Amino acid sequence: MSTKAERTTAFIIETVAPVFNKHGYVGTSMSDLTEATGLTKGALYGNFENKEALALSAFQYNSNKLLDKIDEVLAIKGNALDKLFALTTFYRNYDIFTLNMGGCPILNVGVDARDNNVLLSAATKEVIKNVEGKIALVLENGVNNNELKIPVPPLQFAKQFFTMLQGAVAMSTMTNDRKYLMNTVAYLEQLVKKEIKK
Repeated sequence: MSTKAERTTAFIIETVAPVFNKHGYVGTSMSDLTEATGLTKGALYGNFENKEALALSAFQYNSNKLLDKIDEVLAIKGNALDKLFALTTFYRNYDIFTLNMGGCPILNVGVDARDNNVLLSAATKEVIKNVEGKIALVLENGVNNNELKIPVPPLQFAKQFFTMLQGAVAMSTMTNDRKYLMNTVAYLEQLVKKEIKK
């Protein structure tokens, strides 16, 4: 059973995660955080050393939700193609999945933190590597099971695959046009069928 302090900490992280994700580290003020949580500045700092620690916890909360969902998607029964298509199906509705988070945590925090927060920037890079590794494992298993033929090492292909998905997320977000996401996912599915399916 969790203590009152643990429940308060969890409440703060869950409540401020979409605020940080939407407005960025620099763009989020302490008044934004106190307004969102209904807590005083003192109560927030009683649970977190500083704003950076809170922002990092918020990012980890959002990115763990994303990583858990990707794990769930890739854990379906079936071969490597089934898993890749489950992932593209998930990304077809990625903007809907990340809506309550305040948008894509990788895109939002990665761009926002790149030049102004070393810890957040490093955390974003770790999440990217993590996702690429998950995709690479599916590809590697597909090659080993004679389901896929890949002209480059699985990790290299996984990086390109994820780059296209994240690029589509970025364009869709910036233009407010879901077609970027839908068309890129459709293209990736055709690419998989024509280029790497055995």
